[in-house]
Amino acid sequence: MRQQTHKRGRFTNKTVAIVAALALGGGGAAIIAANASAHGDNSGSEQNNTVAAKAGTIQCPDVGQQLSDVPSKAQPEVDKNLAELDNQVAKAYQQMNQQQGSNDAVLSKLNDDRSQTLNNIGSAMGGDNSQLQGMADCKWQEVANQAGQDGQQQGGDQQGGQQQGGDQQGGQQQGGDQQGGEGANEVPGNAGGQAGNGPSQDDFVDITKVQPNVQQPPEAQGNGSTGTFSSECGVGDPQLRNSDNVIVAPGVGNGAHHTHDYVGNDKNDAFANNQTFEQGGTSCENQDDKSTYYWPVVRAQDGKDEADANELGGGQEGNVGTILTPKSSKIEFKGNAQSKVTAMPKFLRIITGDAKAFTNGDKNANASWSCTGFEDRQLTDKYPLCPEGSSVTRTFDFQSCWDGQNIDSANHRDHVAFANEDGSCPNGFKAIPQLVNTLTYDVPANTPFAVDGFPEQLHKPITDHDDFINVMSEDLMNKAVDCINSGQKCT
Repeated sequence: MRQQTHKRGRFTNKTVAIVAALALGGGGAAIIAANASAHGDNSGSEQNNTVAAKAGTIQCPDVGQQLSDVPSKAQPEVDKNLAELDNQVAKAYQQMNQQQGSNDAVLSKLNDDRSQTLNNIGSAMGGDNSQLQGMADCKWQEVANQAGQDGQQQGGDQQGGQQQGGDQQGGQQQGGDQQGGEGANEVPGNAGGQAGNGPSQDDFVDITKVQPNVQQPPEAQGNGSTGTFSSECGVGDPQLRNSDNVIVAPGVGNGAHHTHDYVGNDKNDAFANNQTFEQGGTSCENQDDKSTYYWPVVRAQDGKDEADANELGGGQEGNVGTILTPKSSKIEFKGNAQSKVTAMPKFLRIITGDAKAFTNGDKNANASWSCTGFEDRQLTDKYPLCPEGSSVTRTFDFQSCWDGQNIDSANHRDHVAFANEDGSCPNGFKAIPQLVNTLTYDVPANTPFAVDGFPEQLHKPITDHDDFINVMSEDLMNKAVDCINSGQKCT
């Protein structure tokens, strides 16, 4: 059975600090890893074969996560300004990467711009700035780095420190022996990302050296719901990819600053609304499922240009390399160990994981990477190196408890929750079908890969995330609920 990835006990505070420190040492606006182009291909920029002495990133308070009380009339204006905050960080990051002024000068301008945008948010909320105090100032986090070689990291000693309970230099990673990448699954020498902003060699681990770490789910009780409902929706149409995010940044083009793959509804862009979804088509075999399921693409760091190499959300923001289309996407809805599930409301929005977990910390991180044949070992802050014949997997366990009232919330999280350790929902929440989405990829041999992300997140695996908007018909949702509550397996 899979690990319960949402449980907050996965990291100790000490480990979180070291994970973050290791990540900060892995790449940034000023770091370019050695031999970043695969197979010696130097068709990209000259930076692919250089090593920078410094690494770092821009770290800003995540305003969107802190907002819990936004008047409904103010929400569109607030969303627009939150998207502008992300845009400001992306521009500042690019300026630093292109050495357009000193870091201090770029940060000063960034913080001035953020102050004005925060004032705009406060004004939209009726002049209430109480939730925005102390959120203007961004910092440049910088550490020494030698492209994965020994070095002191902020918050912990990479050479001898504990990483998820083990020694990174030949010790344990999430309970498994990392061995510095030795053996059949060596960390590719070209790991580092062809854009120079990650991933780093330290972001990869040989899955065969990781010890099984999956926890058993809570045992179903007498009133539990043990059935499953599956929806077959394909693996995504390249023509539908975009860098919008209709949940977090509605009405704002390139609101994600990275590219998403979509299955299900074919009308998903920044300007879609509930009516748009109702009128859209669907890639799902069951045409009554017009839900939208979307996630950041994975790219091979192979030195090749994609169609978006010169576009925002793509190469202009450090998202480069060949986009890998999943070979499978499994969409399954599961029950609750303690109770029957109730129907999701139409247009319910859920985000699992945190696209900014590298700078935000792991509070909302829910990434889960592994390899086929090794599903009993899951990685949160590492990309897996899979043996020959094994495919890379990404699994997303969504929140399975709903507040019974809202289809969304100001920070897009408070209206849903993860179940407790015993499977029960927190007080005030009721069980709904739990979406579990598993993606499988065939990654070219000896080629590092990375998930798309905001430029300042350095393509860290911990930033993986998934998004869902329920647009099932009432009849189909009721069918799913009946199936799950009666212990059946249905499609």
